[in-house]
Amino acid sequence: MTRSEAPEPVVRTAAGAVRGRREDGLAVFRGIPFAEPPVGAARFAAPRPPRRWDGTREAYAFGPPPPQDLGPGVPSPTAEGPGADDWLTVNVWTPEPDPAARRPVMVWIYGGAYKMGHSGNPGYDARRIAADGDLVVVSLNYRVGMEGFARIEGTPANRALLDQVAALKWVRDNITGFGGDPEQVTVFGESAGAGSIAALLAMPRAAGLFRRAVAQSVPGTFFSDALARDIAGALAAEAGRKPTAEDLAAVPPGRLVAAGQALTAKMRGYTDRWGRVAPTVTPYSPVVDGEVLPALPWQALAEGASAGVDLVAGHNRHEFRLFLALAGQLGKIDEERAASALRIFGPGPDGAAAYRAAYPGASAAELYERVQTDWLFAEPTMRLAEAHLAGGGRAHAYELTWSAPGAGGALGACHALDLPLLFGTFGADLGLLLFDAAEPSPEARALSARFRASWTAFARTGDPGWPAYDTEQRLVQVLDADPAVVPYPEQAARRLWEGYEYTALPLLAPAA
Repeated sequence: MTRSEAPEPVVRTAAGAVRGRREDGLAVFRGIPFAEPPVGAARFAAPRPPRRWDGTREAYAFGPPPPQDLGPGVPSPTAEGPGADDWLTVNVWTPEPDPAARRPVMVWIYGGAYKMGHSGNPGYDARRIAADGDLVVVSLNYRVGMEGFARIEGTPANRALLDQVAALKWVRDNITGFGGDPEQVTVFGESAGAGSIAALLAMPRAAGLFRRAVAQSVPGTFFSDALARDIAGALAAEAGRKPTAEDLAAVPPGRLVAAGQALTAKMRGYTDRWGRVAPTVTPYSPVVDGEVLPALPWQALAEGASAGVDLVAGHNRHEFRLFLALAGQLGKIDEERAASALRIFGPGPDGAAAYRAAYPGASAAELYERVQTDWLFAEPTMRLAEAHLAGGGRAHAYELTWSAPGAGGALGACHALDLPLLFGTFGADLGLLLFDAAEPSPEARALSARFRASWTAFARTGDPGWPAYDTEQRLVQVLDADPAVVPYPEQAARRLWEGYEYTALPLLAPAA
């Protein structure tokens, strides 16, 4: 009997048996609960263990996405019928659910500005990673937006991060049955997923749940407790409520999503209170609350919080260009907007002048993009690697410089380009924009294969195939048509930010 003819695979988990499917030479399980639905009495609470079930549960379909903000005026998708509230689920791709196999495990944590995202996104189809790397891949859902990140009185902070910890505990307790090794777990994530991983590296509750981490484009936005509480008050006010669990418990999730959308549309008016957060597109971020997340990741890592975890950290050269494209602003940035961005996001009171001196020939659009790429992603990512080194850890760094073919090549190496390259999902989700829905070139396919080979080699051995990073040579892997190991290419930007200290974003002034 061939593998494709084999019966559907069944694995017994701590909560009950699940039946998956054979797909493309893999055993695939979808929508397995790792926690009970966070609704009713469990709403806004820390995740609770899933209820046990009798018999064998079909694990054929992804669990429903958590309530999320898909853009101005777009209602949050809602599921109906049994299991409609099963937001907290995991999915598993495995070559074979053989407990003796003990394959390395990679756990994917999605991004989405901390307000959207779900593991059933076709762009996160992990079959190529599992097959090419001969390992087990797990993806998970976690609460986003107000459900997961708003600082609501009477509830734990960072519920989304607690969901991720609960999913990692599920991996620890159950992955052997799927052919994985719980002692060889690598977390990997992009954007808000990478910010979540930075937080997990700093969280005592996550200690020991993973051995390696890949952080792709780490955002630098972490909220202070005071700022998070003030923003939560504004969010609740948009729903006509107070920011307490008691007052918000009866508000339908879709109404809270709409409240977040309403606040996002007017955030620029909060600049005097919220500073750099106000121009962003999201009122959510992990909160340095002193308990769930005791300290800022850069501080915690420098003090050795994750010294025993191997790290890969990297970013894309033109991160912010994606957001310009999505907003229809490519080619429309004038000197006034560039000056405003340099003033708000530049490092220190002389940041604007420093950028103009460092990039004397840059256009207004280039300066606008460069300072926001650096502040939001490039510098936080490289600082995470350096903090990890300072705390006794080992890190490898990279920069993606290959340009997406979409929009006539105008997107460059923009934010999220690494996703279709890593997963090989060129025709799904953002891959449709970044590749113009066209057949990927041999060059794109070769780079995609290199991404998977490096990431899976790291999960297996701790070595992605290039030298470790240090603060003397600063060698990084440049990922392009002709990959090369070179000193970090963005030296001009790095020097601009020397001496700048990332802090939890403060509340500048309380509400009147």
